[in-house]
Amino acid sequence: MTIKKVALITGASKGIGKSIALEFANNGFNLVLCSRNFANLQEVQFLIQSKYPELKIDIHAADLSTNSGCNSLVEFYRNLYQELTVLVNNAGVFLPGTLMDEESSQMRFQMDLNFFSAYTITKGLWELLKRTPRAHVFNMCSIASITAYAAGGGYSVSKFALLGFSKSLRLEGIPHQIAVSAVLPGATLTDSWAGVDLPESRFMRPEDVACVISNAFDINERTVMEEIVIRPVLGDI
Repeated sequence: MTIKKVALITGASKGIGKSIALEFANNGFNLVLCSRNFANLQEVQFLIQSKYPELKIDIHAADLSTNSGCNSLVEFYRNLYQELTVLVNNAGVFLPGTLMDEESSQMRFQMDLNFFSAYTITKGLWELLKRTPRAHVFNMCSIASITAYAAGGGYSVSKFALLGFSKSLRLEGIPHQIAVSAVLPGATLTDSWAGVDLPESRFMRPEDVACVISNAFDINERTVMEEIVIRPVLGDI
């Protein structure tokens, strides 16, 4: 029996996550998409379903900064499928601030969403990944995972943690032939940069990040891109 390829993507209602969803749909994947805003998810669902009516597109709204939200997504997915080809832990947030001045709650919120959501969801679906041929986990890290942002203390710490998680998970995935990739994009033109007075040429496009992730999956029978660093042609902002 042929197993239908399925991709679960968090933070999928806009930006990089939305582009990744479109890319995997173009490659024939069924999709399970998650974000906090159900109405935005419905718009993405309609867009993809209208282009690819043969695919199954399921959506689930949840606050992944909470343990209950992460567990609700895991349960939702398990009620739909018993295998998982691609997991993209893309949900995240950037809140400006310095470690010693920002509120402790700001650090905890970014750790919960940027790091612990990936940990909890991956752990909850690990058994499904183990039983699926060519399973692949993508963790959306950041250039801030290797070069801390002076005005983004909590964000940088959370993204360093996600990179460390990816390195350890890669080792744990090897015996089960689960590929694990940490994706470290630089400045990408999404809503996070709205209002910034810079030309589009200073940014990458979300579609570029999605293309790289798709290419990494395509070669994973023999080759794993463990850390994918992507920067704008003109360098970091």
